[in-house]
Amino acid sequence: MHNDPRHTDAGQAGGPQFREALDRLKGLVVDGLKHGFFDYSIGCETLNGKLQFVIRAGKSHKFTIPKEELPR
Repeated sequence: MHNDPRHTDAGQAGGPQFREALDRLKGLVVDGLKHGFFDYSIGCETLNGKLQFVIRAGKSHKFTIPKEELPR
């Protein structure tokens, strides 16, 4: 599974909105783990051919990601 060449490290693949969303999610999880507890939710829907990715973590972080920015 980890050696599958079709799946690159998602943190290094994809376009700028995808990477920004992934970095934000990673930062929130690390901060929550340091704090000792957290409750986050994430959601995604397709709007006008783009993905609307939302992280709810006290306040909401919304990212609009064109499908062509997703890693292959």
